[in-house]
Amino acid sequence: MGLKWIDIQEIVTELDEKYPEVDPLRLNFKQLYDWILALENFDDDPSRCGERILEAVQQAWIDEKN
Repeated sequence: MGLKWIDIQEIVTELDEKYPEVDPLRLNFKQLYDWILALENFDDDPSRCGERILEAVQQAWIDEKN
């Protein structure tokens, strides 16, 4: 079973492994959205994502980096 939008922490872990040099504070939501959709294990409907989900992913990633 693949990752869903609600799997915030797992998404962050995969993003951080794939893009360890990235500062998540510098990402715009469009880029973050595209990167999540491109994750090998991601398997959810792209239309189910909204700004709140992207904010949650970005904040979790920021917290992970600190």
